[in-house]
Amino acid sequence: MPHQNQFPNQFPNLLSILLNNILANILAKILTGFKTLPFLNWGRSLLISCCLTILLFTASFLAPSPSLASLTDDRFDGNIFALYAGNGSLVPPRESLKESFDRNRPVILTFFVDDSQDCKKFAGVISQLQQYYGKFAAFTPINTDTILPQPSYEKTDPGYYYKGLVPQTVILDQEGKIVFDGTGQIKYEVLDDVFREVFQLLPRTESAELKQRAFNEVNTELAP
Repeated sequence: MPHQNQFPNQFPNLLSILLNNILANILAKILTGFKTLPFLNWGRSLLISCCLTILLFTASFLAPSPSLASLTDDRFDGNIFALYAGNGSLVPPRESLKESFDRNRPVILTFFVDDSQDCKKFAGVISQLQQYYGKFAAFTPINTDTILPQPSYEKTDPGYYYKGLVPQTVILDQEGKIVFDGTGQIKYEVLDDVFREVFQLLPRTESAELKQRAFNEVNTELAP
């Protein structure tokens, strides 16, 4: 199901960063005291060593780790296209919507947020499409948190096409006409068929079919 857009839930990450800074300050004070004391008996040295071990372990446990990134939650992990599609080049877009219109290039708008499991799962589909159509169409992922509320939008503004749900995919042809508008998880083959019509390519039934083949949790590849 499409995900209702909300503000990114980055509080856990901000809390961990704050705690890490506090622990770092405590650790620095302990190390400073350690250097200034002229003599430390065995018991005091052992106590400080234990404190240092606990602080370092806690800091490493609280620090955000890419290995904790998951497709199955709405937690903010970072750039979803880099993490879950292996394609950090999609964000930010290479050209604006107006620039694409001026060049008569088809456009695929992908509205997303980074803290949505639906968007995380869908990122790979957009990345796969770019492999085949990236030279001929403009791929324009739009983080909906960057869309400022306005009474109305121009057709050159992504907000004009946004419906309030993510992920949302809109494909515009060379003339700027909407030829596809859908929300939620959309199969690669569905979007590929739309692009085939836009570029007047052979239909799927008359050309080699591409299927998705998963090779790990966060990435997929295409194979004939």
